[in-house]
Amino acid sequence: MSQATTTPVPAANGDADTGEFLTFVLGEEEYGVDILRVQEIRSYDAVTRLPDAPDYIKGVINLRGIIVPVVDMRLKFRLAKAEYNALTVMIVLSVGGRVVGMVVDSVSDVVRLSGEQVRAVPEIGATIDRQFLTGIGTLDERMLILLDIERLMGHETMGLVAAEAA
Repeated sequence: MSQATTTPVPAANGDADTGEFLTFVLGEEEYGVDILRVQEIRSYDAVTRLPDAPDYIKGVINLRGIIVPVVDMRLKFRLAKAEYNALTVMIVLSVGGRVVGMVVDSVSDVVRLSGEQVRAVPEIGATIDRQFLTGIGTLDERMLILLDIERLMGHETMGLVAAEAA
């Protein structure tokens, strides 16, 4: 399995040649999520906290009549607690038939990665469970941790998207 670190894997959208990813920053790392899942990017707004929700579920917002759960990705990935500032943004995603917001430190850009630029996740101990990653993207000197956002938001610990929809 050590060869998996150099074997190209299909992009998250299923197209082996290219994939487009919205990149964002959490702490010192840069992540990518399939651009097809992104509904909008907005500034972080105050949320309505729900009683007895896990700490990484910040609460809900009313987005044009839709009640949207909001996940703080720093807390979900067990990073240092976030300081909300002018750069803090919320990425609104359409996942498994639901709209979900995720709070990140900042959004970088949209990048296109070829199949050769996406590598399998190496088998090492990590902060995030490997099942939530589609690969590691390489772009010049940048390395992007590519998230399987459908699987992450649909996981039973999140409780945001029905398991059969994810």
